[in-house]
Amino acid sequence: MSDADTRAQADVGQRLRTLRQGRDLRLAELAELTGITVSTLSRLENGLRRPTLAQLVPLARVHGITLDELVGLDRPERVDQPRVIHRHGAVFVPLAQQAGGIQAYKMYSPARTTLPEPEPRRHEGFQWVYVLSGRLRVVLGDKDFLLTRGTAAEFDTGVAHWMGHADHHPIELLMMFGAQGERAQVIARTKDLRSAHTH
Repeated sequence: MSDADTRAQADVGQRLRTLRQGRDLRLAELAELTGITVSTLSRLENGLRRPTLAQLVPLARVHGITLDELVGLDRPERVDQPRVIHRHGAVFVPLAQQAGGIQAYKMYSPARTTLPEPEPRRHEGFQWVYVLSGRLRVVLGDKDFLLTRGTAAEFDTGVAHWMGHADHHPIELLMMFGAQGERAQVIARTKDLRSAHTH
């Protein structure tokens, strides 16, 4: 193996460790999610084993990134990529970089071995969420909702609320949040467009 190959293998290993630790996952938990043994994952992270495509695919899927991102092939072309946020085991990717106003994110939360208990909280703001895939449980006040792919919810975050996995499968969401209670301005609805089209 050449020095360049050795460095590339070590870089991938460091990237894998950073991704796992950023989501507070133990090797055993990652092994269960990917089907890769703990010993193999450890050797990959330490740069002692060259990863195969069969190993990289489930790792990229669990971490919610592309294969190119995982092996670092896209770094030269993506200097100004938004900072990915890791929180509560989920990955949040900012979709717009702006100071203040409504913030938009794409969120991916991988499969879970255990489901968290709802812990509703309240704070200033307004939120909108759209389910791209999976099943999302939303607790809002004294109501308990199930959102599936293609459904959305919007709510005042001053009401005690909680969102999380409805089952053990991954979920992927689009989210918008206005910290000061801003709401997205709707300038046209379906019925308005139909009405306008008839004139």
